[in-house]
Formats: sequence, C-alpha cells, structure tokens
Amino acid sequence: MTTHSPAPAQAARRAQLAQALAATGQPGVAIIPTALEVARNRDSTFPFRHDSYFFYLTGFAEPNAWLVIESSGRSTLFCQPKDLEREIWDGYRLGPDAAPGALGVDAAHSVETLDARMPDLLANQAVVWFPFATHAGLAARVEAWLQQVRNRARQGVLCPTAQRDVCALLDEMRLIKQDDEIATMRRAAAISAEAHVRAMQTSARLLRAGVDAREYHLEAELLHGFRQHGAQFPAYTSIVAAGANACVLHYRADTAALRAGELVLIDAGCELDGYASDITRTFPADGRFTGPQRDLYDLVLASQHAAVAATRAGARFNDPHDAVLRVLAQGLLDLGLLDRSKVGDAEAVVAERAYFRFYMHRTSHWLGMDVHDCGSYVEPGEASEATPERDPLTGQSVLRRPSRILRPGMMLTIEPGLYVRPADDVPEAFWNLGIRIEDDALVTANGCELITRGVPVEADAIEALMRD
Repeated sequence: MTTHSPAPAQAARRAQLAQALAATGQPGVAIIPTALEVARNRDSTFPFRHDSYFFYLTGFAEPNAWLVIESSGRSTLFCQPKDLEREIWDGYRLGPDAAPGALGVDAAHSVETLDARMPDLLANQAVVWFPFATHAGLAARVEAWLQQVRNRARQGVLCPTAQRDVCALLDEMRLIKQDDEIATMRRAAAISAEAHVRAMQTSARLLRAGVDAREYHLEAELLHGFRQHGAQFPAYTSIVAAGANACVLHYRADTAALRAGELVLIDAGCELDGYASDITRTFPADGRFTGPQRDLYDLVLASQHAAVAATRAGARFNDPHDAVLRVLAQGLLDLGLLDRSKVGDAEAVVAERAYFRFYMHRTSHWLGMDVHDCGSYVEPGEASEATPERDPLTGQSVLRRPSRILRPGMMLTIEPGLYVRPADDVPEAFWNLGIRIEDDALVTANGCELITRGVPVEADAIEALMRD
C-alpha cells in the first residue's frame, strides 16, 4: 500500500471537508485520528490497519497519527518522529519533515507534541468536529484540550462552544465513490473472484483425488489468492462453511470435512489499498448439484437477478430487498418449504414475514473502505417522514423511514440467501442447505454493474468450472 506518495485525491477530499466545515457559517476545526495498534499477546501486535476516515483524507498508513483540518482549509498532520533506532525494529517512518511534500498537508509535527499544540489549534474556533463513538477515550481527550483553551479566557481567547460529529460530513463524501476508488475496488473484486475460482476448483480436485479435504484447505486457497495478487488483508474473516455449517450466517472456516453431495458456502473478499471486496458463492463440494440443491440454488439466483434489475439510479435502497422477497416468497411456496394452507399466497408471506425463518438478513449493505461501509440508509431530506408500522413477528411498533435514493457512484452488495434447518414441517430433501449468492454492484445512470462476476454464478457455469 502506498503510504507516502503525493495524493491529489486525498488533498481534494481535505479541501472538500474544509468547505463543508466553512459552509456551517462558524469557524471550526476537525480532528481525525488513525487507529491504535492493538496487542495480540505478550510481545506482538495485530497487523496494523489504519482508520478508514483518516486514510480517506491522507493516504497515510502509519500508526500513531492525527489529522487536523480547519475550516480555513489549512491541514496539519501529527505523525511519528523519525527514529533510526526504532526504524531498525519497526520499519521506515515518513516523519514530520517529509510529510508536507509527500502528502500535501500544510504542516506536520511530531505526534509527541500533539497535546501541547492542540489548544492553539482549537483557540478561537466556534466548533470542534471529531468522529463520535469510534475511538475510545477521544471525547475525553478533546475535553482536556478544551479545558486548556478555557483557562486562557482572561487573555481574550475564545473556546469552541459546540462539538459535532465529523462522520456526518465524511459519510456523505464516502458514499459516492470517485474514479480512483472505483478503479481500486474493481481490482479488489477481480482478485477476490480469482481466489473464489481457485477455491472451487481445489474443492473438486481434492474430492476427485479421494484425499482429506477440509474447510481450512479452501481458506488457504483464498488467502493465497489474495496475497499472490498484492492484496494486503482479507476484508473480513473468511466464511468457509461446509454442509450444515452454511446455515450459520457468521460461521468461520474451521476443520469440517468437505463431502461429496454437500454444498460449500464461501463468503470472502480481499482488501486492496484500503478498499474492500465482498463475494459469496455456494457450490457443490464435488462439482455437481443434486436436484434439491439445484432447485434451491436457482431460486436464490432468480431472486438476485430480480434485485439486480431493481438496482439503478433513482431507485430506493430497499427496492432490491423488496424484489428479492417477492421472488423468494413465491419460490418457498412452490418448493413446499412454506404451506399455502397456513401462510397464504406470496403477498401474504411477505406481509407477515413468513419467509423470515429461511431468510433473516437484508439483501444489501454499502461497500467501500469498510466491508459494511459508512453512509446513511435513510434519505437525508426525508428522515422526518417516519411511519409507524407493526412488526408481524414481534408485534412491536417500528418506525419506517424512506430509504436512500440510489445515485451513480454508490457501491452496494446484493446478497440474497436461504438457510434451511431441519424441521418437521420442512421437506427433508432441503434440510441443512444454506445458500447465499453475493456480488458487488456499482450504481450507474442506467442500472448497475456487477464488478465481481469474474467468478461464475449460474449453476451450469459453476459445474463446468469445477470439471475443468
């Protein structure tokens, strides 16, 4: 990951944030820290991963750094000082002297001077902005700086009188992806798709060879594929679920055996240069679907096709989910997983949420620097238009607000699924089948583009790939 090269995109974002601060009509300053290093055990730390907001504005991936942006447009970076002895152990540091030229910030100082310099940066500002509820202890640290500013009141120094969440501004910026972000996400999607292909083919090859095959063997193929092509991390803990394990939504790859005649669900994606991908595929471990598996798989795929068709600029975020529910409701009735005499027609299945025992999650989430990326799911100008409704499953009253209007440049997942656990009223042929199909969709003016279709999704294409 490039961490200390000129970053015009990040400079433009800092300027955009400064303009948003100034647009409030009050002078303000935003404070954005990066993430902390986290101890793994007695003498080592987890691999460091920057804070997404900080990296979005700086492109700087070193730990122990802070960014300060004033509504005037001035930006100041606090980073680790050069220390040749520590660099022998921990690696190269950019240092404050090189940071302005490398990153385009106006000034840079050693992070060791942060507490001493922050009161001056806060003095005579009306508002202090920082990310709420994202960094433990940050609010208390801001209060300590403000106390120092108040102590200078008799010198005529004014102290900020308002604290606001800078995430509210940054979330809106991050929701619409810029060209450089889209290009990176395309590369991440291609790397992840190739890793899924590798895992599918490995599963079939191991079973054909008659050797011991486990979930962790496929996880190893995923990790190899990610790193082989330059991705820094998995974007999240990979799910590799064989057989009945696929009915556990957040299952982690473990030791379960891959067995002919059973399905495998893989939900995995890499993170490349700070941006996530997110793909789920479900496939037969030995490369051939059984009849009931194919029936259920084709139903989930048909629901995804409906969701894709509903994903376009001007539509609502909830539209793909509603499209999925209509298809799944009818399919669950047709396959006998729901009894018409008890639940009624497809419209009643949706209205009463009778599908929920088989499909209990939403169809989409935002995707970007975080796999569940930031951004409101409610249309900002319509947030007050709340309609009370009764939840048919719990009987509780819930408030429904108009969901987000989709716009070009938004990136979201489309991931319907069905999870069938053994039950007396469920045909045994479908027991322990968990199926999810997930792709990453870029909203365009005329529809959406699925950037993760480098790994096949049609059942016939999956079988052909695994025969190869």
